[in-house]
Amino acid sequence: MPKLTEIRLTRADQTLHLAWDDGVRFALPAEYLRVESPSAEVQGHGPGQRVTVPGRRHVGIMRIEPVGHYGVRLVFDDLHDTGIYGWDFLRQLGEEQAQRWAAYEAALAAKGLSRDPPRR
Repeated sequence: MPKLTEIRLTRADQTLHLAWDDGVRFALPAEYLRVESPSAEVQGHGPGQRVTVPGRRHVGIMRIEPVGHYGVRLVFDDLHDTGIYGWDFLRQLGEEQAQRWAAYEAALAAKGLSRDPPRR
């Protein structure tokens, strides 16, 4: 497996930039990372328990916390901070971004949900 060589957050557009030693690079938006969180809150505790997370269009990343030599914990400004984003998982998110995003948008539409936060 290629090694991660760079992880950098651009706060202006809330995008996490990742680079690997094989030349592969990804720019992953905070919203995408939040709705694909590896946490049990999002993934569930078993098959078929995945949760579609609405209303995160404007979510931001407050902190990136290293976890050993294998990943990071992302702390979002909606206070979600569970789930460890391992290097392999981040690579997978980058490689599958188009398909995963399309599936997320389809799931929102099927459930009558929106990327926008609820109005108060």
